[in-house]
Amino acid sequence: MENVIRQCIGIDCGMKEHVASFSRMYADLRVECLSTLAIPNGPGGFVKLSKWIRKLIDPSMPCQIVLEATGVYHETLACFLTEKGWPVSVVLPNRAKYFSKTLTVKTVNDKVSSQTLAAMGLEKKLDVWSPPDPIYNQLRQLTRERDQLKAESTQIKCQLHAEESGAWPNKSSIKRMNQRLSLIERQVEEVETSIREVVAESPEIDQAVRRMTSIVGVGMLTAVTVLAETNGFNLVRNKKQLVSYAGLDVVERTSGISVRGRSRISHRGNRYLRKCLYFPAMTAARHSNDHKALYNRLISKHGIAMKAAVAVQRKLLVMMYAIWKNGTIYDPNYELKKQQNELGQTRRPALTELA
Repeated sequence: MENVIRQCIGIDCGMKEHVASFSRMYADLRVECLSTLAIPNGPGGFVKLSKWIRKLIDPSMPCQIVLEATGVYHETLACFLTEKGWPVSVVLPNRAKYFSKTLTVKTVNDKVSSQTLAAMGLEKKLDVWSPPDPIYNQLRQLTRERDQLKAESTQIKCQLHAEESGAWPNKSSIKRMNQRLSLIERQVEEVETSIREVVAESPEIDQAVRRMTSIVGVGMLTAVTVLAETNGFNLVRNKKQLVSYAGLDVVERTSGISVRGRSRISHRGNRYLRKCLYFPAMTAARHSNDHKALYNRLISKHGIAMKAAVAVQRKLLVMMYAIWKNGTIYDPNYELKKQQNELGQTRRPALTELA
């Protein structure tokens, strides 16, 4: 029998059906797919999958299970497999897509996608997924619902403006639009009330939000959104990983003397984090001396306002992470005190404990 060094199961998740493939890697680094199974998305299918896994895997070595993050359809299965004790990794669709391009695969279907995920688990070192904390999951659902309501409100306001500005405005349409706006405003207030109630139920989160809002420009909703989208920063281990998770990391495209692409942010991250930080960054750039200096320095350097705004967003996110990690509040005089310390003068704490 050939020497097996790793085993993995890749699962392509869909709304009605999941397709799983079991693959092994041998000592010569050859990857072989041994079995494929299609199951319905439901409790009965999950039990069938569990029996199939136990029948195929070698219990003497670990078996990783790799799922692709397909909307919300993978979440129930990921929780089920985690409860059974199997290490589960959830990869973003774009990462799976780029990995598949490295393989000699031309056909794309559910079966091939599951085999690609299994090969990815065998060849790559993937982080183990863990279910989100229930309170952060609830806050994430509420903040995203509020974001959707605000987007819908903006769309209706644009339609209302167009209707009122036309030569023949329809009074009935205008009335219905105003009614929808009133309903959305009430729902936004209800969601914000629910967010405050959930935060108040947890003294730890309540204190964290108070500390994070000591930063100029950061409000309660911004702090809650950042905590909810990062699962209380449990999804990151350091500030570099946090910036990458938010998609605010800089991507450079240069090669030799012929390729000189413009540097930009990756956008391969959580768009809700980037979105919630934009207006706080603009506020901080106007009213915080430190952020204003950073913003103006970058504007004078390259004249691109959005690039300077992204830098402020990144700085705000890192500061919120530091405050969460250290249990301190923001001190606007930190840079001045740091300079004084370097000159040998008496140094006071850069961040003071919250009373």
